[in-house]
Amino acid sequence: MGLPEIVIDLNKIRQNTETILALARSFRIDVVGVTKVFLAEPRIAGAMLAGGVRMLADSRLENLSKLKQAFPDVPLMLLRLPGVSQVEETVRLAEVSLNSETRVLEALSAEGRRQGRVHGVIIMVDLGDLREGVWPEDLPDFIAKVLPLAGIKLQGLGVNLACYGGVVPTEENLGRLVELAENLEKKFGISLPVISGGNSASLPLLLEKRMPAQVNQLRVGEGIVLGRETVKRQIIPGAFGDAFTLRAEILEAHEKPSVPIGEVGQDAFGRVPEFVDEGWRRRGILALGRQDVPTESLSPRDGRLKIIGASSDHLIMDLSEAPELDIGSVLEFDLSYGGLLGAMTSPYVHKRYI
Repeated sequence: MGLPEIVIDLNKIRQNTETILALARSFRIDVVGVTKVFLAEPRIAGAMLAGGVRMLADSRLENLSKLKQAFPDVPLMLLRLPGVSQVEETVRLAEVSLNSETRVLEALSAEGRRQGRVHGVIIMVDLGDLREGVWPEDLPDFIAKVLPLAGIKLQGLGVNLACYGGVVPTEENLGRLVELAENLEKKFGISLPVISGGNSASLPLLLEKRMPAQVNQLRVGEGIVLGRETVKRQIIPGAFGDAFTLRAEILEAHEKPSVPIGEVGQDAFGRVPEFVDEGWRRRGILALGRQDVPTESLSPRDGRLKIIGASSDHLIMDLSEAPELDIGSVLEFDLSYGGLLGAMTSPYVHKRYI
């Protein structure tokens, strides 16, 4: 057994996928399974496919290459806007990509013709979150430049919300996306079959039955792997929130003061820590640190325990209310999305699949 480790329950991921798909299908919405938080590990992506997703998506071409090798017949989507330098790989690996720049689309067009392929594109619209996307008023001129391009196929419009600016998906802003698509269809006499209405933050609109009817695609990662929507981080009914478990071992357990002794300056990360004097407490040191995972993203499953702080390689916890715990004891943690991302990315956190 290698510790620290993250234990991945593939059956729960499959069941979460089935739960999300059942919810989405009741609204005639396709779910694209997003694999980036687990680095497109084929065993986890395979659990998504076993749960019913028909397309996988990732932000990194390296991960799409991994998926293409593991699942050559599964269509793939590139989530992060491709750069001009990436058009060859984008067309070769992805059936569709999200885009917002005409120069890149022109390059994709040329590359699609060179490879003898027609690459699907979804034009991203910025509805206020201020990350990627064409500004709504600029869309008609933008689309006019895209339509003549051979080698690519305009599939529809998409939006990203609640990632950078924290803007919550609503009936109003997703309704605006639908309205923009309908206006473009009328203006240019075209069909835009895909209205990609965002990520796991859009799931509450399904639960509350407030999703605009024309939205027909969602790109879901956290909703599947952690079983929750991303507005209030609430568990989706019928989903598991514990498909991933982080485990770490106690290396030291001693009674010590709760406030450092001596002049306090900066810690290893350039911050000046603050401490509350709680007297002498039983403190445990775990083999886990900030190089492995952002420790503020961890929640001990044992409610008696409290995280005090961390350095690069050590996690310090208050064990005072759990006297039976000692060196060699293994503690379990739930993770936020950021914690899962860190743990799956870290080569120092062992991965175990059940």
